[in-house]
Amino acid sequence: MKGRGGKAPRKSAPRPEEPLADAILYHVEGPAAWITLNRPEKKNALAGTMRENLLARIREAESDASVRVLVITGVGGAFCAGGDVGVMAGMKRDGEDFGGLGRLMDLGGRIVSALATLPKPSIASIEGVAAGAGCNLALACDVRIASSSAALGETFARVGLHPDWGGTYFLPRLVGCSRALEMFTTGGMISAKEALAIGLVSRVVPASRLAAETRALATRLAAAPPLTLRCAREAVRRSLTSSLSAMLAFERQAQSLCWESTDSSEGMHAFLEKRPPRFTGR
Repeated sequence: MKGRGGKAPRKSAPRPEEPLADAILYHVEGPAAWITLNRPEKKNALAGTMRENLLARIREAESDASVRVLVITGVGGAFCAGGDVGVMAGMKRDGEDFGGLGRLMDLGGRIVSALATLPKPSIASIEGVAAGAGCNLALACDVRIASSSAALGETFARVGLHPDWGGTYFLPRLVGCSRALEMFTTGGMISAKEALAIGLVSRVVPASRLAAETRALATRLAAAPPLTLRCAREAVRRSLTSSLSAMLAFERQAQSLCWESTDSSEGMHAFLEKRPPRFTGR
């Protein structure tokens, strides 16, 4: 149907509360839970109820005892283009105050906080664009593996907005304050090769190998002793704001927990018997 002047009316962007069917997919594959952002026509930009559904799926993975590792990825050659600018522009056009955007920010904060406190390791498997909130979603994961075609960026400045989704927490800790400030203020994208060089991603693989390499990494993490992983993750986070003496005390506490576990007995026996260990998390 065409409007006045023979032009088709502009299709409105989805409202923040609008359900988007199947925009967040979830499945469990062996010991790994996979969350897949599935809005390929918008490079998996976040809109409608995607944030709520993403948070729910993270909580589902956390509560499933069979899940040992969480993977977050996207479809259609993209990870996540961040918040849907069309939605935000519509909110501005409708005269909405900050309350609407603040609610979306709060949901983003809950998502990255859930990842930061998840008692299981998480992997961001990045193909194509990871921009704005999508970049910071990846940064909130423990490990980032990217395809050679990936590009990451803190693109908020391009639309006159401030970084959110924990970007101001995660990015300086990964790349240092100077480089983080450059990324925040220029809003530019960086290639996978450059992201690897500055420590933004852990590894880069050919696009054709991304899924297989992600599965292999998830399998390795799932086979590790869960208590050791959980304590090591907490130690790394504490080390960013703690003294040496505080970290030595934490190491002693964590080592005591691991020593008393059946997994440490299994690990030592497996080592002496020259066989792979079978860790159970006990």
